[in-house]
Amino acid sequence: MARQSIIPVERIQRSILLIRGEKVLLDSDLAELYDVETKALTRAVRRNLERFPADFMFRLTGQEFDDLRRHFGASRSWGGRRYPPYVFTEQGVAMLSSVLRSKRAALVNIEIMRAFVRLRRMLASHADLARKLAAMEKKYDTQFKVVFDAIRQLMAPPEPKKPLIGFQTEQKARRKAKARARKSLRGL
Repeated sequence: MARQSIIPVERIQRSILLIRGEKVLLDSDLAELYDVETKALTRAVRRNLERFPADFMFRLTGQEFDDLRRHFGASRSWGGRRYPPYVFTEQGVAMLSSVLRSKRAALVNIEIMRAFVRLRRMLASHADLARKLAAMEKKYDTQFKVVFDAIRQLMAPPEPKKPLIGFQTEQKARRKAKARARKSLRGL
């Protein structure tokens, strides 16, 4: 029997962030998933703070909040949040279902737990692949070094691009693009 999901697992996985070395979900993302207002969710949590120790939930620092805002390109002046959000670890999300006590909260919690498990499996398989690659590299001689280096580059996460600062004319942007293209062709 196929299970019916009320929220796509991919949607939940996109919401999971890595902050302070923990995989967490923002209170606003959880509120959206649970179909409640963020202030209602945080109010319920504040009423039950004894259920949420520091390893279940924590509030972002001002610097973390600014970094997060910059990462997503959110405005500071008009609209949006004014206070740093709460973030919930996997255990904190599990505890939320006991605080919210609605049928939707229970169903959404099941989907979130499945997303965390799926993410853990993907990370484990990635680590397993890296171990197998290292073993193969030791086993075979240097003639395959180029292949192994190429595979490692594909496995590495992409480096974030630095935003350009200042005003650029179209002509200047085209010249820069041509220069980059020539540079990359020289590398071939």
